Amino acid sequence: TLFDGYRIKTFIHGMNLRDFLEEVMAYRFIITFNGKCFDLPFLERSLGVRLPQVHLDLRYVMKSLGFSGGLKACERAIGIDRGPLRGVDGYTAVLLWRKYRDGCPEALETLLAYNVADTVNLERLMVFAYNEKVRRLPLSRPLLPEPRKRILIPYRVHEEILDEVFFERLRMLSRKGEVW
Repeated sequence: TLFDGYRIKTFIHGMNLRDFLEEVMAYRFIITFNGKCFDLPFLERSLGVRLPQVHLDLRYVMKSLGFSGGLKACERAIGIDRGPLRGVDGYTAVLLWRKYRDGCPEALETLLAYNVADTVNLERLMVFAYNEKVRRLPLSRPLLPEPRKRILIPYRVHEEILDEVFFERLRMLSRKGEVW
C-alpha cells in the first residue's frame, strides 16, 4: 500500500504489483516500519529492481526513542487504536492471504484493510517521532502539527473472517502444545 498523506493505493501480488514500480518512482522519499528488513527486500526481489529513494525506517527511529516491539506496540504506546483490526498481526496477515488463495475474497478485503491501516498509521507515527526528536534538542524548534484528518480505510474488515482465522491460529498453536 502507498499513502502520500492524501491518496491510498493498494497493490496485490499476482494482480497489480507491477504497477507499484511506476507509482513509487514518483516519490523521492519512502517511510516504512521494518521496511529495511521486510518490505523493500521483498519488493526489490519481486520487481527485479533496486528502489533508489531515500528510505526512513521508523522501526529504528522509534527504538532510538525508547520504544520496542513491532508497529502495533508502537501504535498502542502513542494512542493509536486499530478498532476491529486490534490483535491482527503479520502472522494473521499470512493466514488471511492463504484463506484468500483458498477462495475467500472477504479475506483479501480484510487483509487490504489491515495493510492500509499499517500504512496510514505511519503518518501519525512519523509526526510523533519527529516531534519527540525535536523536543530532545537543546534548542527550540517548531513541532509538526498532528495529522489533521482521520483517514477512512476503503476496505471492509470482515470480522467473521478474522474470527475464523484466529480460531484456526489457535488450533494450530494447540496442536503444537503452545496453548491450553
